[in-house]
Amino acid sequence: MLFVKKKRQIERILLVEDEPLEAFDTEHLLNGEGFEIVATVDSVADALIAIEGETAIDLVLVDVGLADGSGIEVARAAQRRGVRVLFVTGNCPGEARGLAVGCLSKPYPQRDLLAAIAAVEAVIGGGKPGKLPGSFSLFGED
Repeated sequence: MLFVKKKRQIERILLVEDEPLEAFDTEHLLNGEGFEIVATVDSVADALIAIEGETAIDLVLVDVGLADGSGIEVARAAQRRGVRVLFVTGNCPGEARGLAVGCLSKPYPQRDLLAAIAAVEAVIGGGKPGKLPGSFSLFGED
């Protein structure tokens, strides 16, 4: 019997984080789990360039508080392009539900980030997510 690995719904991730160590750790974790990080940027301006670019993006992980503005701007741009957003922040904004598929509260263990992405993938694939981390709110897909 052959076992075939299920194709991921989320492969290419844009990481928007202005804390260098956190960005590095997250990028390293996700690369190690087989995700492709299309870019790791630390500003709204650079995130908007990446979103508007030619590279396909399946998910944007974005902090809300960025040095040059708000991750809300990034989420709105991603939404216009049909790209899903997961807020990864210490304070989930009130308008997050209308802009993102979920919100993961900082600080969090790395396994919670992986579980949050898996939950988003399950919803995208029409399935039901498993147990959600306590620091994660899944808004679902419309």
